[in-house]
Amino acid sequence: MRKNEAVTTNQKETKGLSRLKRTAAAVCGAGYMALNAMPMTVFAAGGDTSAITQPLDNLKTLVIAIIGAVGVIILAKNVMEFAQAYQQQDSSTMNSALKGIVAGVMMAGISTVLTFLGF
Repeated sequence: MRKNEAVTTNQKETKGLSRLKRTAAAVCGAGYMALNAMPMTVFAAGGDTSAITQPLDNLKTLVIAIIGAVGVIILAKNVMEFAQAYQQQDSSTMNSALKGIVAGVMMAGISTVLTFLGF
């Protein structure tokens, strides 16, 4: 095989490959357009999604109730600590107990706030 014949053979193979690529791209494009043109029927539920979201609502209610219960426990503990610190005139413990009381009130009241906001 001569050099000129080898170049001609490679050019023919390249032309055949590019024609194959163009044909494949055209077929893929036509298939894509055909799929987009077809109407699609969707069978959806009639607006009652409570059966789907019920487990998540139950979990949300449980987590909020646990946070509220822990908040009440923290509040009670820190109220007792504040009373003892007040009796002993210990200002650093009173400060710490007041911070705990605020945190307990926030945790205990979170369920009310979230209910008010619509969660």
